[in-house]
Amino acid sequence: MLLPSLLICVACIIRFSYSLDTFVAAVYEHVPFFPDPSQAPVTQEEALALMNRNIDVLERAVITAAQKGAHIIVTPEYAICCFDLSRETVFPYLEDIPDPAVNWIPCNDPHRYIL
Repeated sequence: MLLPSLLICVACIIRFSYSLDTFVAAVYEHVPFFPDPSQAPVTQEEALALMNRNIDVLERAVITAAQKGAHIIVTPEYAICCFDLSRETVFPYLEDIPDPAVNWIPCNDPHRYIL
């Protein structure tokens, strides 16, 4: 069963972290890729592409920081998407999250809730 293994793994990480007298922190800043605000709102596919570009940048930064010994890596709140967007322009970046009572496994039926 995956859950007990995951809990044991998390417990080991927490115990290990508490055993350190010090830790190395990295703070990363970058200018995220955002759409041009003077243009029409992006499509959901374009929004996903922009977020993926930002995630790629963050992934490289996090790997570099970890290789240099960072235990904690802080990234900007809006590093992936959605800084200063209006209700109309933020919509393509959002994902519908169904009610927990809905019996749905996204991996098995990914197109059930397409906007």
